[in-house]
Amino acid sequence: YLLHVTSISDYNGSNTGMLPTIDTIDTTLVKETKTKLLRFLKKIKSLSNNPLHNFSVSTSNDYFIDAIRKHIYEKSIDMIIMGTKGASGLKEAVVGTNTGDLITKVKCPVLVVPENAKFKFPKEIAFPTDYNLFYQNKILSSITELSKMFDSSIRILHITKKDERLTQFQQENKEYLHDFFMDEKHSFHRITNSKIDAGIQCFVESRDINLIIMIAKNLNLFQQILFKPRVEEISYHTEVPFLVLHE
Repeated sequence: YLLHVTSISDYNGSNTGMLPTIDTIDTTLVKETKTKLLRFLKKIKSLSNNPLHNFSVSTSNDYFIDAIRKHIYEKSIDMIIMGTKGASGLKEAVVGTNTGDLITKVKCPVLVVPENAKFKFPKEIAFPTDYNLFYQNKILSSITELSKMFDSSIRILHITKKDERLTQFQQENKEYLHDFFMDEKHSFHRITNSKIDAGIQCFVESRDINLIIMIAKNLNLFQQILFKPRVEEISYHTEVPFLVLHE
């Protein structure tokens, strides 16, 4: 489903300060949007020759998050795919407001595809964790399913400060991950760096990472990786897709 949301919160009826009527939205915005969506649909169909792929377009006049939740419920959506454009300045966050809201407020897997990403099979998957959270089997099973599908290697990455040691709880969580991924190609990696994003940049480059998987409830990592302003030296977020999973 190719979904475009005409967000009511972004359309305040010009200078009147009043919310527009459905007729006004349909006349001024939705018709043009539908035309663009159909043009986009035609382009996608010309690129895909897989008989198992089916595409359709949909528009919604609603608040962004409400519209997404409604479509997930009505169409039993399994995954949301959302692109991100390159920021115009370094002060902008890695992901925009809509993508950030989607990740934190909608409990559905989200694949974030950067504008400069090129399609590659995810043979090398990075799974950053601080070992401070215990992950349920259900969410870890999603990672193993993906690994089996593409014969991927799972690289569990922990970025730590110098001389910092794991607590007993962290060590137990690490051992649990090792046991869970025992039948998969996996390895554990530790990088010493005071900045998480710099550590990930180094790891992505050295291991030729194709996909980064993150768990939504790990808010500390999210703040460090996706919701902080861009840094000129850090480029992985413009080239490598993120898969965000929810428990």
